[in-house]
Amino acid sequence: MSSFSPFSREELLPQEEKLEIKKSKGRLFIGLPKETHYEEKRVCLTPDAVAALTANGHSIVIETGAGDGSNYSDSEYSEAGAKVTYDSKEAFGCKIVLKVEPPTPDELEMIHPQSILISALQLKTQRKTYFETLAKKRITAVAFDYIKDEHGVYPVVKSLSEIAGTASVLVAAELMSSMNQGNGLLLGNIGGVPPTDVVILGAGTVAEFAARSALGLGARVKVFDNSITKLRKIQRSLNSPIYTSTMQPKTLTKSLRRCDVAIGAIRGKDRSPAVVTQQMVEQMKEGAVIVDVSIDRGGCFETSSVTTHSKPTFQKFGVIHYCVPNIPARYARTASFSISNIFTPYLLNIAEEGGFENAARFDKSLRNGMYFYHGILTNKTVANWFDLPFRDINLLIL
Repeated sequence: MSSFSPFSREELLPQEEKLEIKKSKGRLFIGLPKETHYEEKRVCLTPDAVAALTANGHSIVIETGAGDGSNYSDSEYSEAGAKVTYDSKEAFGCKIVLKVEPPTPDELEMIHPQSILISALQLKTQRKTYFETLAKKRITAVAFDYIKDEHGVYPVVKSLSEIAGTASVLVAAELMSSMNQGNGLLLGNIGGVPPTDVVILGAGTVAEFAARSALGLGARVKVFDNSITKLRKIQRSLNSPIYTSTMQPKTLTKSLRRCDVAIGAIRGKDRSPAVVTQQMVEQMKEGAVIVDVSIDRGGCFETSSVTTHSKPTFQKFGVIHYCVPNIPARYARTASFSISNIFTPYLLNIAEEGGFENAARFDKSLRNGMYFYHGILTNKTVANWFDLPFRDINLLIL
């Protein structure tokens, strides 16, 4: 009687043991150049973050004065273990270059071929030549505003939106004071005095934090958005029975006519929709304040025009307009701290995985943020915008 075995003779013989090969940690060489963009005061890493990275054996080269705008001195960075350089080329010459704003054409020339660039992308402000230079230098580029985590959240964008939302109410409160030629109202609720009325357009992260701040001061808040789901979500997260409505022109016009502050916080897909017409603004109170947080995407108000931190406001139809596109830079230290907290774990993980290639292979969020890989364009939005060929990053990193 023959017995049947499910294994072959070779499989029954002793097999050699396969041991896991330990990944060798990589050492990172990170450059922090000084930001040269107009009124940009943020920096990608705080001294505490630099100390954490240098303690793990990584090298940081920071250009002198890079932290000045955020009130971090060269000596703080030096004590944290960074090398402070007076030469921009040395900071740009590191294998990994960290910037807040995308590099200028002159700065791109200082970046070595096959380097890794991590910065904002700001697609609307770019030109085709920027991407052609990245391709020619075979640079791997990651846009931190495109990094999306496993929960579908853009961590840097969300963090900066939280700052912008809170700041929009603080800015409005300043502009309403008599010292700033405002209507002299205190943004809040004092016994025996009617509370100020705040209208917020949009129900995303900026709107949530603007509403939270305004409610904290005691203001009456109305939120408008065309997504019922978002309106429900903001009500739940605020845990407060605020007024919410879809964008019905008649209701919106009535609310704007009565409000003291109007905050624009609608992103839109490519451009923010101008939901408030010039006629609606004309009917607003004299001395009312508009803070258009969405101005970097065109703005929610027809009357909005881009302003700067040095000249932040203008008046139209007696209404004060604040239309600075980069509100978080007004609170540079908080914004730098926030960005640094997001960057540091990514950098430590890149080293832990044995380099950028391995980290990108296993970390989908890094791949989401990547728009160039060794000079190959990997972002479809950029490709369509500038009519450039692109390849899927998932087919390049296996």
